[in-house]
Order: sequence, then structure tokens, then C-alpha cells
Amino acid sequence: FPDLHPNQSLLLQLLLPPPSVLSFLYCPSTLLTSRLYRSQTDTALMNTTSFPTCCNMFSFINRFTKVVPMFLDPNYKRFSKIGDYLPPFGIKSQGMITHSCLCSRRLYSSIHFECCKTCIIVGNGGILANKSLGQRIDQFDVVVRLNEAPVKGFEKDVGSKTTMRITYPEGAIQKIERYEAQSLFVLSAFKALDFNWLRHMVFNQRLVSTDGFWKSVARRVPREPSDMRILNPYFIQEASFKLIGLPYNNGQMGRGNIPTLGTVAITMALHNCDEVAVAGFGYNMSTPHAPLHYYEKIRMSAIKESWTHNISKEKEFLVKLVKAGVIQDWTNGICGAGC
Repeated sequence: FPDLHPNQSLLLQLLLPPPSVLSFLYCPSTLLTSRLYRSQTDTALMNTTSFPTCCNMFSFINRFTKVVPMFLDPNYKRFSKIGDYLPPFGIKSQGMITHSCLCSRRLYSSIHFECCKTCIIVGNGGILANKSLGQRIDQFDVVVRLNEAPVKGFEKDVGSKTTMRITYPEGAIQKIERYEAQSLFVLSAFKALDFNWLRHMVFNQRLVSTDGFWKSVARRVPREPSDMRILNPYFIQEASFKLIGLPYNNGQMGRGNIPTLGTVAITMALHNCDEVAVAGFGYNMSTPHAPLHYYEKIRMSAIKESWTHNISKEKEFLVKLVKAGVIQDWTNGICGAGC
């Protein structure tokens, strides 16, 4: 890639599949400050003769031989890559529950993405505090929030808009009054038990037992089934094995091979958004007394070594994305002054 900045070229070498399965095109070298471009819902916009003029940076098309939908739909079996893997990398052994939820309650309508959709993933880091980014965050077309991070009372720093909230049972909001008035509830399933939990939420069934969860879980989600979704587990699989390079472990959950929810959300956004930004990402272990999250008093020193995540290797990947201009880091928590 002779016309690219060295960081852009390095990123492409990291991300691109073999040339035989890739067709790509790029804007002039003067426009190399753009994000990864991929519209999954309107592929007619993308061809070699007409390209959205609003895109202001390097863009590449058809990174994969198959379309990867944001959410699971009744036709998920056509994606063998998720049908062959157990959670969190797929849905093997969860076919009946998945089919029941999808077909009975229609949990699969996608979001329509048009030209130059801007997306921001709002993390939960204490670095968001006192940044007054709320109004800027709300200007994005799609605002993605994670787990139980609250909005009410923190609007000045984190905004008030929520398009979707991606979570899992242990991370879901437990106090009903803390849910936004309108947003999609998106399950990112990390274990088989998570699918069973979702079934109880979708069909409004009483959750009798919480055995198998590593901490307390939400017992009710105040959303209609039409506002619930199942995140495509392919994004977990791709982030872990293709992008970050975590241990494969025969395609099963193992020590240090599960990406964090934030990186999974970024992977999803890179498939579906023209421009991707993040805020509230990054842990600075050199400041042990700094707040870990923007909404509570727990300090950075509370972080313990994770069995499932490889934070250092994941950070290397995120730093590459920021340095190459693929994502914008509005709070500069991923690589600080090094970017």
C-alpha cells in the first residue's frame, strides 16, 4: 500500500483477509483520515462505479465473503461460522432457545444504516468524568452504551441519547427505573446460560434460579420483545481470533481468550458505521487512586487480573486502531499522549 501512511498500511496488513477474497477501493490519498466503511443493510450503495461522496477517508469493501448482520435473525444457520462454535463464539447447542426467541417474538429487525452513519461507543471509564462531552455524544447517529452504566444524572458528561445498550445477564441494569425510555436491549451472550436467561426475559417468565451466574442478574427487563436483540456472536469470534489474536483454544472459552464487551461493540460498529468514535475507554494503572468508572467511587486499584480477558493484548489492538485513524478516541484513554 504505497500511498498509505505507515500506520494505515500496518492496520490493513493486520485486518485484511487474503487478496483472493477481497475487493477493495480507496479514496484519494488526501482523504486518508476516514474510518473503516462497511454498510451491511444497503450493499447497493457500494460498488466500483458509485461511492458515497460523503465518506471522507479510506474505505474498503467486502472484507468478508458473507454479509455479517448486526443481530441474529431466523436465518442464522446460514452462517456456519457461528453454528459450529459454542458460546461465546457461536450458538452451537442453543438452537432451540434461539429459534424460539427469534421466531416467536421477532427479535431481529436491524437498524437501517445509510451513507455516513456516525457511531460512538460510550465506555464506562472514570476518564469520562468532568469532560462535558454530553452534547457532542448526542450528536452521533448511533450511541451505544454498555452494561449498567447510568445516564440519568450524568448527562453533561455522557449525554442522554441511547440507541442500544449491549449487555449480558450479570451486567444488565437491575433497577427498572434506570432504564432509558427508548433504546434497544441487546444481549451479548458469553455462555449457554445467557440464552436461557434471555428466554425468561423475552417471555416475561419468572427466573427461579440464578445458579451458574457469577454474580446477581436482572430478573426483569422493561422492554417489549420488539425492542430486544441478540448480538451476532461472530463479532466476539472475529475480535478474539482475527483481530486481537487471542488463544484459539479449540474454539472454546479459555483463559485470556474472551474480548471485553467494549471491543466487541467496536468490532460491530466497524462493520456497520462509516465513522466510529469511542469515549470512556482505557485503564491507566499508573493512577491507582483515579476513579475506575464515571458513576461510582471504586478506584483503579480495584482492577484484578482477569481470567477471561487479556487486557494488555487487547489494548495493543485498540492502540493500533487509534493510531491508524480507524477510530477516534475522544477521551484519549486508550493510548494517552502516545497517539
